[in-house]
Amino acid sequence: MTGPARNTSAIPGRHHPDVMETPTMEQAPPRTPADPAGATVLVVDDEPIVREIVATYLRREGYRALEAGDGLTARDLIERAQPSLVVLDVMLPGIDGLELCRWIRARSEVPVIMLTARGEEADRIVGLDLGADDYVTKPFSPRELVARVRSVLRRTPGATGSRRIEAGPLVIDAGTREVTRDGEPLRLTAKEFDLLWFLAGNPRLVFSRDQLMDRVWGYEAAFDTGTVTVHVRRLREKIEQDPSRPRHVETVWGVGYRFVP
Repeated sequence: MTGPARNTSAIPGRHHPDVMETPTMEQAPPRTPADPAGATVLVVDDEPIVREIVATYLRREGYRALEAGDGLTARDLIERAQPSLVVLDVMLPGIDGLELCRWIRARSEVPVIMLTARGEEADRIVGLDLGADDYVTKPFSPRELVARVRSVLRRTPGATGSRRIEAGPLVIDAGTREVTRDGEPLRLTAKEFDLLWFLAGNPRLVFSRDQLMDRVWGYEAAFDTGTVTVHVRRLREKIEQDPSRPRHVETVWGVGYRFVP
């Protein structure tokens, strides 16, 4: 005997002004293997509906989703569950998102994607300065957010594949996020390390500035790509024997940059 047909056209009461679509049975993307598979994502937002929608999309993509409605709960989960990535709203009761991002960065390199209100450019800039890996502006599409989660995890050093690269005198260790040259440690910023790891992980392949902005910073090509030029220059000053004649990070004129082992 069968029961009444279940209405799967929508999930009642799941509309929210910060989310541009709701996860219906027809709209939600099919579950596919996550990259890396089984990664744990912590969603921190004081709006239960927002957390539920984001978590639903993440789980359909194969991620393990945890939820926290405030900064204190999030800190506890980060220490106990050690998530692979944190989706973090700026506006939180008690400990706000910026303070929590600062706390995370003081203890680990777990990637952070900030959720910010439209027009709050100052929060985005501060968040990025604190070490956030990306930001999404509300109202947002949960599909786009999941795509950004996947992108950040793919470019996170050590998320997949080898955690150590040796290139001549250079040794790049993703586990410790340390770089040495001839056994001497080099002091790289977080983004300098991310850029070096990405290029070294794709040896001899040429990437344009737009591609590097997308793959390393997570921004669209329209963003100011002068950031790439500045980081390449600083990276050369630290890893190259002669920065004016770089051996490892080469310029391919009119195209972009490549790493030569």
